[in-house]
Amino acid sequence: MKCPYCGFEESKVIDSRPAEDGEKIRRRRECVNCQKRFTTYEIIETLPIVVVKKDKSRQVFDRTKLIGGMIRACEKRPVPFDVIEKAADDIEAVLQNSIDREVTSIKIGELAMDKLKNIDEVAYVRFASVYRQFRDVNSFMEELARLLGNKGQ
Repeated sequence: MKCPYCGFEESKVIDSRPAEDGEKIRRRRECVNCQKRFTTYEIIETLPIVVVKKDKSRQVFDRTKLIGGMIRACEKRPVPFDVIEKAADDIEAVLQNSIDREVTSIKIGELAMDKLKNIDEVAYVRFASVYRQFRDVNSFMEELARLLGNKGQ
């Protein structure tokens, strides 16, 4: 860390503690050269995730849209909101930890379906029916058969 007083590039950390809402770390430093003290703040760098839609348009990932879709799928089901929120947190963490900054809406839908499958099977089928846009009853029944087949394993 470069000293703001003399420009020397070495300093030592004297004190370190969480700042504000716990999203930053406040560090008191002392320049090794001139012994003057200064404060720095360290934050986690998050880069935006860009979602590539089916029509090839792009938009910034919106966590509220993901939660909204999952809430609609879980409507009138015994699924607490914090469970949905935790699933959305997990999905967002997967996306943030990915090397790619662009992700397809298909990938996000698949991640949501994987989470819903473990949370509530009815919510999973609801989400899948909208997400996969079943053309007819047969394609819907195939998905149900796949779900029941995986359950038996």
